Amino acid sequence: MTVAVTVVVEPEALSGAAVTLSGDAYHHLFRVCRLARDQELRLVDGRGAARWGRATRVEADRATVELGAVAPSNEPQLSLELWVAPPRSRRAGWLVEKATEVGVAAIRFVATHRGTRNLSKQGVERLQRVALAAVEQCHRARVPEVTGLHRWEACLERLDSSVAWVLAPGGGSIADAPTVGSMALVVGPEGGWTAEEVSQLAEHGALGVGLGPRVLRVETAAVVGAALALSSL
Repeated sequence: MTVAVTVVVEPEALSGAAVTLSGDAYHHLFRVCRLARDQELRLVDGRGAARWGRATRVEADRATVELGAVAPSNEPQLSLELWVAPPRSRRAGWLVEKATEVGVAAIRFVATHRGTRNLSKQGVERLQRVALAAVEQCHRARVPEVTGLHRWEACLERLDSSVAWVLAPGGGSIADAPTVGSMALVVGPEGGWTAEEVSQLAEHGALGVGLGPRVLRVETAAVVGAALALSSL
């Protein structure tokens, strides 16, 4: 069965009877993906809403799409924020792409004692574009927030208002950890947590969980941990 192509549009576009696609969206759908008139597609607003659409008119630089019924959002029941020490730029892009695909609600890069890296405004904007493209590829309806570089204290403050897990050697199984509708997963740097950070995380209520005896790269641990958490509810 062919899966309809997904495209992210402005939220107000889903409130009408039709929408005009131009620019990058038009180029991707009607030049790269070669959609034709009368083909079905799925339009999402990046915030969780989705509708079916059908291309009724295709011109040289734009297309008119007639909107139909509400489409599935394909969003998980669990709203999971990922707080993670940023890896190198190339690997950060992989992390954002795969975390988006498995269904995280937000990816927040945080400074840690052993893993602080510079994260420029341009770098964050690039990662936000990676997330948007991944949403269209995997047929989600919500584009996860990608933010940072956050202060360590901001992460601790967030844990005060959320159920949270922290990946740590020797931690319990994620399968046995409690889950709720909204929570956070904290992933440290490749250099590991300092004793002070471990103590602070525990003081702020983070439950230690592990991924087995092997040592994983930051981006691998983040994506595997997120996937296990999201599949547990």
